[in-house]
Order: sequence, then structure tokens, then C-alpha cells
Amino acid sequence: MNGGLSSLRSEAAGAMRTVLVSAESLQLSLKPELSQEEQALTQTSSKPKETHKAGNEDLKEMLESNKESLKLEAMKRIVQLISKGKNASDLFPAVVKNVASKNIELKKLVYVYLVRYAEEQQDLALLSISTFQRALKDPNQFIRASALRVLSSIRVPIIVPIMMLAIKEAASDLSPYVRKTSAHAIQKLYSLDPEQKEQLIEVIEKLLKDKSTLVAGSVVMAFAEVCPDRIDLIHKNYRKLCNLLVDVEEWGQVVIINMLTRYARTQFTSPWKEDAVFDENHEKAFYGSDSEEKPDQKEAKPYIMDPDHRLLLRNTKPLLQSRNTAVVMGVAQLYWHLAPKHEVSIVTKSLVRLLRSHREVQYVVLQNIATMSIQRKGMFEPYMKSFYVRSTDATHIKTLKLEILTNLANEANISTILREFQTYVKSQDKAFAAATIQAIGRCATNISEVTDTCLNGLVLLLSNRDETVVAESVVVIKKLLQTQPTQHGDIIKHMAKLFDNITVPMARASILWLMGEYCERVPKIAPDVLRKMAKTFTSEEDIVKLQTVNLAAKLYLTNSKQTKLLTQYILNLGKYDQNYDIRDRTRFIRQLIVPNEKSGALNKYARRILLASKPAPVLESAFKDRDRYQLGTLSHSLNIKASGYQELSDWPAVAPDPTVRNVEVIEPVQERAVSLGKVKKPKPDKFYSDEEEKEEGSASGSEDSSNSSSSSSGSSSEESGSESEEESSEGSEKTSTDSGKSSSGSEASSSESESKQKKKKLTKKAAPRKSKQPAADSDSDENGNGPVGKTSSSSAESSSDSESESEEDSDSDSPAPQKKTVAKSKPKVEAKSKNEVSLLDLDDFSPAPPSAPKSSVYSSSLLSDLEGLSLSKVSSAMQVTTSSFGPAKTYELLHHMTGKGLSARYHFPRQPCLYQASMVSVQVILTNSSDHSLEEIHIGDRSPASLNIHCFNTIERLEPGASVTVSMGIDFSDSTQAANFQLCTKEDQFSVSIQPAVGELLMPSTMQEPDFCKEQKKNSWA
Repeated sequence: MNGGLSSLRSEAAGAMRTVLVSAESLQLSLKPELSQEEQALTQTSSKPKETHKAGNEDLKEMLESNKESLKLEAMKRIVQLISKGKNASDLFPAVVKNVASKNIELKKLVYVYLVRYAEEQQDLALLSISTFQRALKDPNQFIRASALRVLSSIRVPIIVPIMMLAIKEAASDLSPYVRKTSAHAIQKLYSLDPEQKEQLIEVIEKLLKDKSTLVAGSVVMAFAEVCPDRIDLIHKNYRKLCNLLVDVEEWGQVVIINMLTRYARTQFTSPWKEDAVFDENHEKAFYGSDSEEKPDQKEAKPYIMDPDHRLLLRNTKPLLQSRNTAVVMGVAQLYWHLAPKHEVSIVTKSLVRLLRSHREVQYVVLQNIATMSIQRKGMFEPYMKSFYVRSTDATHIKTLKLEILTNLANEANISTILREFQTYVKSQDKAFAAATIQAIGRCATNISEVTDTCLNGLVLLLSNRDETVVAESVVVIKKLLQTQPTQHGDIIKHMAKLFDNITVPMARASILWLMGEYCERVPKIAPDVLRKMAKTFTSEEDIVKLQTVNLAAKLYLTNSKQTKLLTQYILNLGKYDQNYDIRDRTRFIRQLIVPNEKSGALNKYARRILLASKPAPVLESAFKDRDRYQLGTLSHSLNIKASGYQELSDWPAVAPDPTVRNVEVIEPVQERAVSLGKVKKPKPDKFYSDEEEKEEGSASGSEDSSNSSSSSSGSSSEESGSESEEESSEGSEKTSTDSGKSSSGSEASSSESESKQKKKKLTKKAAPRKSKQPAADSDSDENGNGPVGKTSSSSAESSSDSESESEEDSDSDSPAPQKKTVAKSKPKVEAKSKNEVSLLDLDDFSPAPPSAPKSSVYSSSLLSDLEGLSLSKVSSAMQVTTSSFGPAKTYELLHHMTGKGLSARYHFPRQPCLYQASMVSVQVILTNSSDHSLEEIHIGDRSPASLNIHCFNTIERLEPGASVTVSMGIDFSDSTQAANFQLCTKEDQFSVSIQPAVGELLMPSTMQEPDFCKEQKKNSWA
């Protein structure tokens, strides 16, 4: 036996030895396989600091390497260290170096790192400010936006001015994404320095005018944070926001809907007026019988909804189909607070649809439906089955559905609802079962037809095994019995019998209150209940003790023979109770019911005080008073005013002036419109003749001939002609000038006349003019006998004006009268230069200031004709003109070494652009410095792609040593942001950039001093 045991022991020892050896070898084999990353992140107990330091040194080496993949891996590890709570601030200098990296992923991680340590390491963060400022000028819009986002996240007060400048510049950026980021930065800067509020409001006002849907939501959020009370900023943008709402991103829609809800409550009258007749179509006004049948309604004016109010409701209605639950909820609260009562039901189906979402969404939506169903039951009655409780619902969801079903109960559907409640009472969720019993009690109170049925059902529940159900039934029965106490004496006796088995304090207290309140109806049972309570008084809960004292006092007043000693005993127990409320109540009851010398006259009224008839309690919904808060808000959900909550204002009694929302539609053409005279005014009929009206039909044929003669002056005329067709299709009036070439001036003049002729036909406002004098001017110009020989540039300009204006009317006259008036045309053209300054420079020299006019040449008829010949809608006081001198400074666009022989220089001629009113004219001088021809010189890709550039026509061939001057139009969007594009030849592409100075973006104009003062006064009034 011993030998067997020893052999077993030896075998066990050998097995253990084998296990230990294998474990040791396993441990040894695992150790070398730890990666370098794990060694860097793992801190051993022996040398934690050295390991961490070694890991950081490794990361520094990776960040300083030339491989993007290593840098990206290092940043990922650093972000992992930060997420684990490790300190990586010593890597700040190495990380900042990579801000200028071209790898977008690497930049994002660097930005995450900088935002994390910018506030803690303020001195180190300031080192990166210059890097971000450079990034704000980056051609990539995402880099510019990221730089601004990080700059605004650095909460260092010393850089507030830099942040403000960056926000202002970003608000004028070409990219809507960058402008959106600037709107986000406004809120961050305001939280950092509230003193910048006024400057930030200016930026908000500018961004509110932005037409991009990407910007709208962000700027309205900034408006709500910085200046929610400045509704004057919304007036002009109200209709634009309503129309853009459908296309704005989802969370922007939520913000805009909330803001427009508040705005509408201050600007429109209530559509809920009781005495108002809602009649938008005004149909009843046409029937006299209606007014005769209802004489009382003669004084009641029909409610006519403001068109802007209707615009808001109409444009938000499609958003009820949104996939975002917050948007649907926002539209629902907007309709609830703004729409006429008969239109609110539109939102019902969408709200019910949201009940299929997550339980968090269900909870908020059900809370709002519970509030809405109290005031308007009819909205949700057709969808009652959607509120039936499911077994998978959470308790708080079940309770809310129960609340809504109770609100929807009426005589028609109460039987269905009570059958549903019978199932709910049997639920294993005790809290839900108790809430169901309370709901049954509310139904019994609100609908008198089912009161007895509900009461009998609750009495049956008293025999339930579940103590919670029994206790809740007792409490509800107690409230119901107060409505009809005389008819339910048997129920009170039944409850007294169950008293010993009920242990829930609230239920025991309710039975004691019933015994005392109706003790005269149960004279034999009440004293016995008091006897039982006297035995267990000291062990009862406080609420039960208080009701026991009340029962004793009432029985002392009604049946003092049987209960006098019991009452004294209970009062003595209560006198020395640990709870001061019970002690105070006991002393009060003793002085009230027991007569003595100190009690005085109060003892006489004891019966009236204790046994007074009490009104039955009203069982109300917990959501009845929540309508004082705006639907969908945190305050409504919590039923308490949360921090930052703004109450919804009441409807104004009288609507404010609706014209504040009117926006003057300014055509883009008029920003740089050409002014060739006074504003066009309708001329009286006395200046026209029947003969001239008949001759007007021949204008189109002559127009073709004049255009063909002007378009035959070289390759540049073809370009000018195509552009003039573009302008005329838009109904615009634009001109261009080329200070070095007289042919360009004549082409533009012809284009302008063509543009005007087409506009005249489209608008159908063409009135026949007195044509003899203009015809003479046109004839002289077309034959080359015009102002070329004159030394005064003003006469040259006015002569070119007369040419462009008269071409459309010159064909209505016969050649004979034209020849007769040639001699008279020149002095009148000189006189016309006072009011009209041409944008065309027909001379080879730079234009001189306009000469003084001769007033003696004017006549009243000529003045009227000249007023009618104006092509511009711009006031005569402010006339667009050519610059008084030509800029001599040119800028290098492309060096001949970089361009492989192609060099380019550019300058700004400071003339209004022919192509588009918003564009700036740029003249580019292309030179071939190589020894071979360059072919197909043209403009390639532009950055950003949305940059609006009117390119010059492709130059097919440029010989060695030759130069050519071309004109371009660039829309800088009133920003000094550089325009980046590619200048291409047949073989190569070269990236170039044109950066405008602020002065080059201005529009030259001239006016007399009185006119200047007049315009200044207008602006001050505005």
C-alpha cells in the first residue's frame, strides 16, 4: 500500500515538474515577441520612467524622419498615449513641425494633439500661431478651415485679436466650408472673450447674408449664442432662410427652425383668436346671404394670415419626412406653437412614425405627445393602437404610453382602453401595474359613465396577492369614494377587513382616513380599527401615526363613550414620539378636542374643523402644466426651468410692420453698371411722331449691318462679340475698354449697342425717340469722321457714347437727313459730355479729365432726348468712369525660366469688366522668350474649382520674341484671396496666382461736390 502511494507521489511530482518547465519555456518564448510599441507603452514596476522616456525618444525620431508613413504611425501612437491618460507634452516641438505637412491625415492628428495641449501649454501653443496663420492662406479649403478650427480652440486670451482677424477674413472666404467654420469659431471666441460681442455681431450680420446652405445653420447657431435678442438682423434674411431651409444640413435645420419659431411669435398675430373667422380665401365676403343670416359676425374681421407666416409653415412642412428625428420634432413644435389649430394635425403621423425609433427618442417624443394630447385629443385618437404597451418596452416608456392612453379616453373608446388596462394590471413590472391602477382611477373620475365599473374592478384587486397592487388600489379607491361616499358603505367595510393584511404605509393611512372621514357610517368598525392601531402605534410609520391621531380625534367627537380612553392613550403616546411633527399634531389635537380652561372658544368649533365636508380630489395628468414650456426643450422634458431656457414670447396684439422683411432685389449687373447718362425716364408723347413709330420696324436690318462692320476688326472682335451676346441674354449693360487699342473700343461700343437693342426688345419698353440728331452722330462715327481728330478726350468719349446709343435708332432715318445733320452733331456731342462719361477709350493715349461743357449748346428738347438715351439705372450723381490715369505698375505672373520660355506679366487697367459686373478686369502680357514657337496658350484648371474666371481665347501660336496682350475677368468675391489657376501651353502646365490689392477691387466713379453731399446724406439716412 505504501509502495503504491509512493509511486503515485513520484508520478505527480514528475508531472508538476514537467508543467513548470513547459510554463517557463513558454514564458521565455513569449518575452522576445513583444513589439516595440508594446515596450514603449508598457511601464514595468522596476523602471517605468526610463521605458516611457525611451518610447518618447523613439516617437521623436519617427516624427523627424522623412517618411510620411513613419510620421503617421508616430502620431497614431501619440494619440493612443493621450487616450490612455499619458503625458505627451514633451513631444510638442516635434509635433508642431508636422503642421505644414501635405498629408491630410497627418495634419488632422497633429491638430487633435494641439487642441489637447494648447490650453495647458500656452507658451508652447503660441509657437504654432504663425503656422496656423500661414495655413489660413493655403489654397486647400479644408486646410484653411482646419487651421481656423484649431486656432479658435486654443483658449489663450492673448491671441484674441489674431482670432478675430482670422474669423473676419474667413467670413469673406470663397469657400462656403471655410465660412461655415468661421461661424463655428464665433461661438468659441465669444465664450473666451465676451467683450468682442459687437465685432462678432458685425461678422454674424455679414454671414447671415450668405446664400450658401452650408453656412446658414452655423451662422444661425452663432446668432442664437451671441445675440439672440437682435431680431433686427433676421428681418432681411427671413425669407431667404425659409427658402433655404429644405437644403440646409439636418442639424442646421433644427437650429433655424427653433430660431424662426421665436421670430414668428414676435412678428405675426395669433391664428388662435376665438372671435376671428379663419378665412384666407375671402369667399364669404362675396355672399350677402351669409352676413344676413349671421349679423353677429359683421364686426368680426376674418383672420388673414401674413404671407411670411404662411411661407414659414409651407416650407417647413416637407421636413416632416426627414430621417432626422430632431428635425421632425422641431417642425412639430413649430406647428404646435405657430399654426392654426385645424392645421396642427398634419404633424401627427410623423410623430407616430418616430415611435419606431430608439427608446431614447421614444421617451422624448412621447413626452411631447402627452402634452399635446391633453389639449387636442382628436389629433391622436386615430393612432391609439400605436400607444399600446409592448412587453419589450422599458418602464418609463410604458408609463408615458399609459399617460397618453388615459388622455385619449372618452365615452367611445373607454371600453377598449379598460380591457387593455386589465392586462397591464397583471404585469410583472410592479411600478407599471401601480401606474395602471392610477390611470384607471383617472378614467373613472373623468368619465362618469364608467365610475362604478372602475370602482368595482379596483375592489376586486384588493384580493390580489401582490401587495403593491392592493396598496395602490386602496389609495385610488379612497379618492373615488370621496365623489360618492353615501353609496359605497360596503366598500369601506370591506377595506376595513383587509386592514390587517395590508402593510404598505400609504395604503394603511388611506384606510384610516376613510374610517375617520366616514366613521358615522361604520360606527361599529371604526372603534375596533382604532383599538388595533393603539396596540401597534409605536411601530407604525409616521404617515400612519398622523392618520391614527386624526382618527382618534374624530371618533372622540362622534363616539366619545367608546373611544375616550383610547384617544387619551394615543395622544399620550404621540406626546412623547420621536418625530416632532407627530408631537406637534398631538398637542394641537388635545387642545382642540379636550375642553379645559386654556382651550378657550376654539373648542366650540372642533367638530366643524375636523368633520367638515371636503371636496373630492381631482385626478389630473402630470403633463397638464407642462405646456408653459416650449415643446422639445429640456425644460419641458424635466418640467423645470433649465439654465439658459428662453421663454416663448406671447403673440403681439398688433403685428409689427411687415415691410421690414422686404428686400430690394439688386441685379448683379448693377454693382459695376455702366453709366452713360441720367436714369432713363419715360418721355412724354409730344416728342414722338407717327412717322417715327412706323419706321422703327427697320431697325433690325440696320443693326446687323452695323454689327458686321464692327466685328470685322481682327480676332479680338470675335471674342468681344461673343461676350456681348452673353451679356444681352442676361439683360445686362456692360462695356469694356482696352487702353492700348482703339479697335477694342469700337468693338465694345458696337457690343453695347447690340446689348441695349436686345434688352429693349425683351422688356417691351422700347419707345421711339427723336432720331434725327442721334442718327447724324452715328453716321459720322461709322464713317470715321467722328471725334478722332479732336484732342479732348471728353469729346472722344462722348462721341463714342453717341455712336453706341444711336446705332439702334440710326436705321429708322433715311440717309438724306443724316447727311444734313453731320455738321451739327459735334458741338452737341461736346455738350453731352457733362452728364455722360464713356467707359470706352478710343484714343491711343490715356484719357484726360473731362473738359468743361458749354451750357449754351443745350436746349430743352435735347436734354429730354439725352435723358431718354441713358443705358444705366445708376443715379447720375454717381457715374462709373474710367480712371484718370493708367496704372504703370505691372506684376510678374510667370518667369521665363519657370515657364520654359513663356513669361507673363499682368496689371489692373481699373476699368469695369465687360464680361460680368462682379469681375475685375486684368490685362496679361504674354511674351515668348524662347527660340521656338509656343502653341495653344490657354487657361487650365483653377483652384478652388468654384473660382469664377473669364478666360481669354486660346492663342494658337506665339512666335519667338513676340508678345500679345490679352484681357481676363476674375471674380475675387470682394476678397483679397489669391486667384490660383494654371497657364498652359500645348506641352506644359504652369501654376500661377494673381493677388489683388484692396484698391484694385474698387469701382471708379466721378461726381460733382453737390452730388457727393447729396449721396452722402442719403447713406446717412439709410
